[in-house]
Parts: sequence; C-alpha cells; structure tokens
Amino acid sequence: MPTVDIPGSKSITARALFLAAAADGVTTLTRPLRSDDTEGFAEGLVRLGYRVGRTPDAWQVDGRPEGPAVAEADVYCRDGATTARFLPTLAAAGHGTFRFDASEQMRRRPLLPLSRALRDLGVDLRHEGADGHHPLTVRASGVEGGEVVLDAGQSSQYLTALLLLGPLTRKGLRIRVTDLVSVPYVEITIAMMRAFGVEVGREGNVFVVPPGGYRATTYPIEPDASTAGYFFAAAAVTPGAEVTVPGLGTGALQGDLGFVEVLRRMGADVSVTDEATTVRGTGRLRGLTVNMRDISDTMPTLAAIAPFADGPVRIEDVANTRVKECDRLEACAENLRRLGAQVAVGPDWIEIQPGLPGTGAQITTYGDHRIVMSFAVTGLRVPGISFDDPGCVRKTFPGFHEAFAELRRDIGQ
Repeated sequence: MPTVDIPGSKSITARALFLAAAADGVTTLTRPLRSDDTEGFAEGLVRLGYRVGRTPDAWQVDGRPEGPAVAEADVYCRDGATTARFLPTLAAAGHGTFRFDASEQMRRRPLLPLSRALRDLGVDLRHEGADGHHPLTVRASGVEGGEVVLDAGQSSQYLTALLLLGPLTRKGLRIRVTDLVSVPYVEITIAMMRAFGVEVGREGNVFVVPPGGYRATTYPIEPDASTAGYFFAAAAVTPGAEVTVPGLGTGALQGDLGFVEVLRRMGADVSVTDEATTVRGTGRLRGLTVNMRDISDTMPTLAAIAPFADGPVRIEDVANTRVKECDRLEACAENLRRLGAQVAVGPDWIEIQPGLPGTGAQITTYGDHRIVMSFAVTGLRVPGISFDDPGCVRKTFPGFHEAFAELRRDIGQ
C-alpha cells in the first residue's frame, strides 16, 4: 500500500505567512510548502522589511503588528494569487508607499472587488494600467475599519484578505458579502485566525472581525489536500491500487479533501481516519453529476479521469475556474478533445462522455500546474501523454513528477 508524503498546503502556508507577519512576536511554521508561490510570498515579506528565517523544515517570522518595517518597497508577486492579493492588503495596515507587480499570467487575473473594498475603507490604492489588475501602488496610512460590502463570487481570496486585515484595523471590520465561492477556503482562514488569537463572528452573510491584533504561535502546516487529490485519483482509476496520505484525516482544515467523497460516489473505496485518508480503486468508476463550487480547484482532476467512468460526468457551478491561472474549463475541454474524448462546455459547467481511443497527445498546459498534474493521472491509462510545459508544477509541487513516477512504479503502471 503506497503511502505518499504530500508537501504542505499552499493555501495554509500563505495564510500562515500573513498571520505570522502580522502577529506580536516570533512565529514558527513547521513543514511549510516550499514552492514558487510560497517562496515568492516569503520574499515579498522580506521586501516589506519583515524578517523571515527559512530552514528545510521550518520558517520563523518576526511579526510586526504595526506593518512593514520600510517606508518604500517594490514587491514582485510572481504567479502567486495569494501573494498578489494578500500582501497589498497587509501593507495597507502600515505606513509608506508600496508598489506591487506580478507575472503576465497574474496580471491577467482579476483583483477589482478587493481593490474596491480597500478603497471603500479609505486605502489609497491605485492601479497603473487596467483597473483591477496589477501593477498597483498602495500609499498606506493604516486602516480605520468599519463596514464594507464585498463581492467574492470570483474568488474567496478577496474575503480572506479582508478577514486577515480586520484585526490590524483600528475599529475592526464588518464585511457584508453579496456572493461567495469556495466557502471551505474561508473556513480555513477563520480557523487559522482563531489559532493566532482572533475569533471571527458571522451573522448570515456578514463577517465581523474585532480589532486588537494577533499573537504569535507555533503553527504546523498540514499536507496540501488539492495536491493529494491527484494521487487519490490515481488509485481510483487503477483497479486494486491503494494510496494513503498521512496527515489528512477527519480534522483536516482543507475543504478540498471533500474530493475523496466524489471518488466514493463514483465507486472507489474511501477510508478517512483521524490520522490519514486512503483511496482504493475497485475497477469501476460510475458517471455522475456533481456541484464543485466549493472544491473547484479539484475540477481539472475529475475532468481528467472522467472518460474512464461508465457514464457521463457533468461538473457544475465552476464558473470561477475560468479566472484561475488559465481558463480551466476550456483548457480541460481542449485537451480532452485532443485525446479523443467527447466534451461539452457551458458558462459554468463541463460534461464529458465515457471513452478514450487510447492514443496520447501533447497537453497544452497554459502554464497551469493543475492542468499538468491532472492529466498526469490520465497518463496512467493513456500512453504517450506529454506536456508543453511540465516544469510549471514548481508553482506548488516542484517534485511532483518524481513523486508521481514513484507512485506509478508502486501501483504497477
């Protein structure tokens, strides 16, 4: 039974870095993810004047509740959406002039709902080019707080950024949300804020965050559930194969572990204990219709294995996947068609018919790590699959190809 050691969660590492930087004291993060996104976040903190000490197994951050230690900084956010959205929000709580830019890919991704909310709170935030996109400059003088309205229908990261900011404001925040996607990611944020000493209240669609700041702590980073999904899917499509991921059990923070319930509905055997999750392939995958609004990062994984089901697989309510690293709905459809699958796509859904002819093709990745890792699972059943940019997995899992090759040997594929 292969046991797979999954790197730390990208989402949790990014939030933990923000919280550690904002906390009063020195925070130690154990088993953080070391990838392009998280290294970019840490380097952004350093540019803002925070001390970040990095060893292979732990990172230490000297918190500064008063904000950045420098009066001016230029921060390059690379491809990281959490970096590009969270760091300007953190900087707004300080004092100084801070410019943020990002890769061409990240420049295309939207930011406007968060920008508008910060401006409504009195933050001097200006976009240099297209409104709602990087590059941008924050001329910070602290944030008073109060009530603000936010549309988080494109990304829950907008709400997370404001929640994280709340304790750093002078009055706290009341955030009225008009739409919200990927709710489990917000629940991660609230649970982590609690670990750093802040309790978030909720009254329907209103989130209430008190002022008063954070306290430093030692915080362990659990394995990345989205990344684990590729290995669970590999077991599900391989009769008799079994994969166990330790560190992801019943108490896991990440909603994307819910992907194993989708695999269970399709016919895989799934066991979740306090300590680990195990998936075993039974030799059958059933077709299904599933709403993946709350676990949309796992949509490409399901799409990539859908042709191996015995009936159509329809994935609904995933419009937000069109504004990720690429338009993931169209990327999945295009690559599946290239492999011979019959696919239909709508504004927020994709439907995939069973069956592939069994011949490989080069997958167009659009620089998106999740496209590569998802179609690597397809490659377990379809020979000859290759990728135009296999190295883009460095965004979240630099050692993915080596780990997946080892799994492939272990399960006899």
